[in-house]
Amino acid sequence: MIQKKVLLLGSGELGKELVIALQRLGQYVIAVDSYKDAPAMQVAHECEIINMLDGAALDAIVAKHKPDLIVPEIEAIRTERFYDYEKQGITVVPSAKAANFTMNRKAIRDLAAKELGLRTANYVYATTLEEFKNAVSTIGIPCVVKPLMSSSGKGQSVVKTEQDVEKSWNYAMEGSRGDYKEVIVEEFIKFNSEITLLTVTQKNGNTLFCPPIGHRQERGDYQESWQPSVISDKDLKEAQDMAAKVTKALSGSGLWGVEFFLTDKGIYFSELSPRPHDTGMVTLANTQNFSEFELHARAILGFPIPEITLERVGASAVVLATTEGENPTYTGIETVLENILTDVRIFNKPTTRPFRRMAVVLTHDKIGSDVNVVKLKAITLAKQITVTSH
Repeated sequence: MIQKKVLLLGSGELGKELVIALQRLGQYVIAVDSYKDAPAMQVAHECEIINMLDGAALDAIVAKHKPDLIVPEIEAIRTERFYDYEKQGITVVPSAKAANFTMNRKAIRDLAAKELGLRTANYVYATTLEEFKNAVSTIGIPCVVKPLMSSSGKGQSVVKTEQDVEKSWNYAMEGSRGDYKEVIVEEFIKFNSEITLLTVTQKNGNTLFCPPIGHRQERGDYQESWQPSVISDKDLKEAQDMAAKVTKALSGSGLWGVEFFLTDKGIYFSELSPRPHDTGMVTLANTQNFSEFELHARAILGFPIPEITLERVGASAVVLATTEGENPTYTGIETVLENILTDVRIFNKPTTRPFRRMAVVLTHDKIGSDVNVVKLKAITLAKQITVTSH
């Protein structure tokens, strides 16, 4: 085995777990983010602080380190530069095409709905307030509004009444990345539940699927997740087929978080991320034989993954900050850890802001246990942890 140099773009809590997984496989990692002491920087070999939306700064970092692999961990990156890096012989994970298409909701939605024929919500695009009002009228109220280029649910809202229309437009503009000002207006799907189907594409192996993960969101961010999620064999097979089609079209090796709505009319494709997914933090409870981070590390390095097996029932629940500040402290950790089959991961983010994810509580039980009981335990315990900043 030859050690690879990995340039990690984005150094949050997901990146931190990936760095640990890569280092356990003997790799060298440079963690990059826009602020000092980001979680992944605390465990990487080297770190760099740049604005990743600055193409020149990104080029300079790539030229300086000459990585074998570039691994995006977030969306707020000048991803169009990735095509040039591939031409230089650098592997972009999972591919430059995947990073660019999944960053742009227009590209990924058109690929899924028009080219691949996947079942999606009806949708219309808009670039001006007038076009937006017409789009809302076409789709109908209620409808979902998202900036075409954003991350972590920024700018996303639901239009429930006529009074929400202009407010939703303004919110979407505020949440848009850079100077890209276009939105997608989607039909509001009445779903029974949402799932994330973690999908692994391999260089020299079959596409594999993790047991489905259920999750609940607020403000565009997940609040808790659980594995496995209840889903019929028919719906699961359809979700797997859709995930296989879209990941094949985007190309490359790695782990993908593919999101679906479960409805009375069947499975609807929602979105996907070409990287470990926040809802997949439940796998840190050892629900599988490999966590999503270990799977991603193996896949991008071309190491074999013979199979993915469910080992436990598990759940995760987030711990959020409530105020803006620095040097956070945590109370309630000891009380939570008094509970059996429970763990806590603190991300060590140096600053807080309202609703920022600061830690996660993990619970598990043996296969066959009631996943709803395990989930409720995680939610209840997460509420016992308080984040205080100064």
